[in-house]
Amino acid sequence: MIRKLKSGEYRIYSRKKDPKTNRRRNLGTFDSLDAARKHEREIQYFKKH
Repeated sequence: MIRKLKSGEYRIYSRKKDPKTNRRRNLGTFDSLDAARKHEREIQYFKKH
């Protein structure tokens, strides 16, 4: 899940909430939406391999 921050950056959050904090886990912050989408694809690839 990618969300735009007030600073103009984009942050990737996990889809499931963290049971300890009851919030979504931060998986990285990026300057552009394209960079965030690219990294999200890399995360999905890593989960399957």
